[in-house]
Amino acid sequence: MDSSYSDKELIKLLPGFTNHYTKVNGVKIHYVIGGQGDPLILIPGYPETWWAYHHIMPLLSEYYQVIVVEIRGMGSSGKPESGYDKKNMAKDISELVRYLGFEKVYIGGHDIGAHVAFSYACNYPTTTIKLVLLDTPHPDPSMYQLPMLPILDANYLYPWWLSFNQVKELPEQLLEGRMSIVISWLFDHLLVNKESVSSFDRAIYIDVYNNKDAIRCSNSWYQAFPQDIADFTTYKKLNIPILAIGASGYDLLRNALPSASTNLQLEKIENCGHFLLAEKPNEVGLLIRDFLAN
Repeated sequence: MDSSYSDKELIKLLPGFTNHYTKVNGVKIHYVIGGQGDPLILIPGYPETWWAYHHIMPLLSEYYQVIVVEIRGMGSSGKPESGYDKKNMAKDISELVRYLGFEKVYIGGHDIGAHVAFSYACNYPTTTIKLVLLDTPHPDPSMYQLPMLPILDANYLYPWWLSFNQVKELPEQLLEGRMSIVISWLFDHLLVNKESVSSFDRAIYIDVYNNKDAIRCSNSWYQAFPQDIADFTTYKKLNIPILAIGASGYDLLRNALPSASTNLQLEKIENCGHFLLAEKPNEVGLLIRDFLAN
């Protein structure tokens, strides 16, 4: 790994934030913390790290104590062989919340991080004040209806990686040392403004995902989907306030969340792809700030 992309070097670019590491639920967790006020937990997704939030961390830290958590298998967090169902990963977050001494938290996530944040709110509702979901709902039974082949002439980006990442062992063998191919493809095809994730940003993500263990673990987030879907069917409707911000994933949020929540605010960001934290950080940051404050 390149030391110029290490936690120690990256944190220097965000004054007021510091790196921390602790062990919870049997796994080492890396988190970045800064700011003052009520605690706001933010969780990144695939194929990113805590750095995904770097544009909005300074804004939100003016009002909240911001804690960006790298989930198990991500970045500098531990990479165990198991435990990647989102209910167990929510337990990681719950134990971290207790470790930090918080009674209640705001929590949000993007992509896989949104899965974990939603699961946290469902399993620990008494400690959840409000929930923010960015472009992705929790896995539910509708995922089984995703096509195995691209739909002819449809204006639809076929999500082949959902199936590819289900395969065990082969992706690590194919991609170790070559994750730049996948990561560049994802950003090039899931962004409207491809320059919004800079070459520096891409290098950070490639650096941490480029080894066998990182590929295995990130694929494990996807391989847990059947268990996540089964868990989802047991959850009661959430009564806490939920903000769902969608860009390319807006329709997914609009279709999935009304039946899973009673207090939903749905916002759409135009001319934006999946990585809305990079493409539209000001809009996303202000929507989150106003939602948490009201």
